[in-house]
Amino acid sequence: MSENQRRAPAPEGRPLTVADVLALPVLAGGRPRVVTGPDGVDRPVRWVHITELTDPASFLKGGELVLTTGMPLPDDPAGVRRYVDELAAVGAAALVLELVRRYHRPPDALVLACRARGLPLVTLARDVNFLEVTQVVHTLLLGNQADAMRRTQRVHEAFTALTLRGAGPEELLRVAAETSGRTVVLENLVHRALLCAVSGGPAESALADWERRSRATVREDGEDGEDGEDGENDAGEVGVRGPEGWLVAPVEYRGERWGRVAMLPGPSGTVPAPDFGPEDVTVLERTAMALTIARLTHPTSWERTAHRGALRDLVEQRYRSPAEAHARITALGLPTRDSRFVAAVVDVPAARDTARTEDRLSREVGVTGAPALVGLLAPTRLGVLLALRPSQPWRPVVERLSRAALDPAPGTAVSVGTPASDLAGVPRSFREATRVAEATEPGQALPPDRSFHERCDIGLRRLLFALRDDPRVQEYAERQLGPLLDHDARHGTRLLATLRGYLDAAGNKTAAARAGGLSRETVYQRLRAIERLLGRDLESGAQRTELHVALQALDALRGR
Repeated sequence: MSENQRRAPAPEGRPLTVADVLALPVLAGGRPRVVTGPDGVDRPVRWVHITELTDPASFLKGGELVLTTGMPLPDDPAGVRRYVDELAAVGAAALVLELVRRYHRPPDALVLACRARGLPLVTLARDVNFLEVTQVVHTLLLGNQADAMRRTQRVHEAFTALTLRGAGPEELLRVAAETSGRTVVLENLVHRALLCAVSGGPAESALADWERRSRATVREDGEDGEDGEDGENDAGEVGVRGPEGWLVAPVEYRGERWGRVAMLPGPSGTVPAPDFGPEDVTVLERTAMALTIARLTHPTSWERTAHRGALRDLVEQRYRSPAEAHARITALGLPTRDSRFVAAVVDVPAARDTARTEDRLSREVGVTGAPALVGLLAPTRLGVLLALRPSQPWRPVVERLSRAALDPAPGTAVSVGTPASDLAGVPRSFREATRVAEATEPGQALPPDRSFHERCDIGLRRLLFALRDDPRVQEYAERQLGPLLDHDARHGTRLLATLRGYLDAAGNKTAAARAGGLSRETVYQRLRAIERLLGRDLESGAQRTELHVALQALDALRGR
């Protein structure tokens, strides 16, 4: 291999362009200058063609870099225009003119014609060996083709392996993004972006205003059945669509269109990038095929999976920025601007009831028309996030969903957090709903017109019930009541019951004796024994309060 070839650029994973060829030492020595069409130097070069003919276009197929000394160029402007028109019509990559023999400056007619057709015109100020140029470039092109074949084979092998081991949609999109270096998005038929694998940029840039941009893409390519009878713009084929130039491929389920997977032009969906190459097409084709198979082998609704992931990311605050959270949630169809958010957790008695309850809630959400995300947060806990208009009362909507959740699984408890005025407040609302749920005792009574629990329901007993696993609560109850519990256990007495009756009667000994079916003297004796064992003065209101809290904590610890 010559020194020129060793020093030549060899772009990895993309076609050789006009700019790449001009940078080769074999051409750079001729001091190339781009006279017209500077935006076209990123055109791919398929071949190099040396010509001294007046009609070289008849021997071209498109993508050729045409080299000429200018000897065959017509003298008249009309002939020059025809010469350039034919090259442009056949799709020549660029015209390279050597300014050594016939011309020492490019003819004005040639410059005007190339500029009019957008054909890059490159001049060489020094003599260049055209034969050596063809040898170097053709060697590179053949090497690139062999490399491309090897990369394509690796893509096929990678996606075959993923399919055979049952990879899910998240992994398939991640591999597609890593392989192509571009952002890849999976959407359903109503243009909800269910999954997004980002490459080289923030997700918010790729997903911003997703539904509008996606629908504009559909309108442009006729994907909604507006193609006409001749089948033009067949949306079933992988191809570049829409004003942004997305590369899209259909995803099917049982022979019918389910959605599509889109590869965005830039790494983050906004940065300019080279045109899609054959390898990108191969990656997207194999991704769509693998997704179609995965749709059969993973029967769980992918929309529901997307909702679960979005809810967990919100609850656990895993989004990298508020903008990313807004973009991802909006792309799922939930309005994040001018909305009030209500978070609820639904606890079902057993894990086997979660799928049925989730189905029921999802259907009920569709009936109410309220935008919402419904998804599994834990084996027996569902999360619901409602996005309501600021003026819309939230209690009737939550009540309807709550009754729908209670219907298929008796014993289910629905707990609601305080509404949040923006998406940033949603994690706090979910934390509050979780605390309400933790403070909810089994069979907790509710007002007759309400079937869900909220913060105002948490009194002292429910607060201690929620904190029952805290060692500090356990230590407090033992320190306050331990001697009394030990005495009852050793001697078979019922001093704890007497203390409870006394405190429930607000320190009224007569009422405590009547409620316990005891004489007043017996109550007096037992209270003196309690004071001695605990070292407490039961006439003190403050000390009675401490003992009352300890009794409530003991009930919570015993699951009462």
